[in-house]
Amino acid sequence: MFGMSTSVGIDLGTANVLVYVKGKGIVLREPSVVAVDKENDAILAIGEEAREMIGRTPGNIVAIKPLRDGVISDYDMTEAMIRHFLEKVVGRSFLFRPRVMICVPTGVTVVEKKAVQEAAEQAGAKTAELIEEPIAAALGAGIDIAEPIGSMVIDIGGGTCDVAVISLGGIVCGDSLRIAGNQFDKDIETFIKKRHNLMIGERTAENIKTEIGAAYQEARNLKMDVRGRDVVTGLPKTIEVVTDDVVEALRDSVDKIVDSVKKVLEKTPPELAADIMDRGIILTGGGAMLYGLAELIRKETDIPTSVADDPLSCVALGTGKALEASK
Repeated sequence: MFGMSTSVGIDLGTANVLVYVKGKGIVLREPSVVAVDKENDAILAIGEEAREMIGRTPGNIVAIKPLRDGVISDYDMTEAMIRHFLEKVVGRSFLFRPRVMICVPTGVTVVEKKAVQEAAEQAGAKTAELIEEPIAAALGAGIDIAEPIGSMVIDIGGGTCDVAVISLGGIVCGDSLRIAGNQFDKDIETFIKKRHNLMIGERTAENIKTEIGAAYQEARNLKMDVRGRDVVTGLPKTIEVVTDDVVEALRDSVDKIVDSVKKVLEKTPPELAADIMDRGIILTGGGAMLYGLAELIRKETDIPTSVADDPLSCVALGTGKALEASK
């Protein structure tokens, strides 16, 4: 299927896995979900197929998300998932084991890093190198990280938010929060239950976030009908949810992200801070697409802030660029 040995970049996200093949670009994008039959521990489906099963399956089938907050919470499932995706892109035969580069959040421990490497090697990688998420995100967003100029990247994925100032190819200062897209969804679920006595699932929460959500009031003003189960009667019920509900639900998490950005800026050496004032802050990752978030960060820091062109793909593209550059 491929030549001698393939090089593969993996953005192993809490919500999605993206796979980049050297010379081909991003070839796969699927949810980080594994569907398992509890009765005999058999894996039934991985990725998109498994996501379709969430909330719609008999009791013995459970959907497992093997990564939590950007780190492995279920080792065996993570290994199975990596193997499945590698087989999908490299072919079953694995005649030549691929060289793999995997992305990890900045805050991860040595033990957590080792777990990711081992899972990839167990899954069939010849070697597994790691790259830090903000570095990959910056590369994917088109920033020349090798220059002695400061750049600031905020990568908000499913499980973690990484804030980093990068210069000369390394992270000068940064912060990693375990608050990101998935937390936003949980915030919305909790708020709707508390405010409207309505139970909704994570997919509904995600829809609310993307359709009418915003990072601050006045960003936009929309409404949508939301279906769920009435907490009191247990019966299906439809209610109307407005943007301000979502803003209120997300306020805590959004504030923590803004505080983290300010904290990193305070630790940034003055010369690099001046560069960032000139060049602005770049947002990457799915969480960056929360309506009005870039604008809110600009208001709070007085620094121009923008969302990267294809925020969902930045980390995978950057991992690919790092692969292409390394021999």
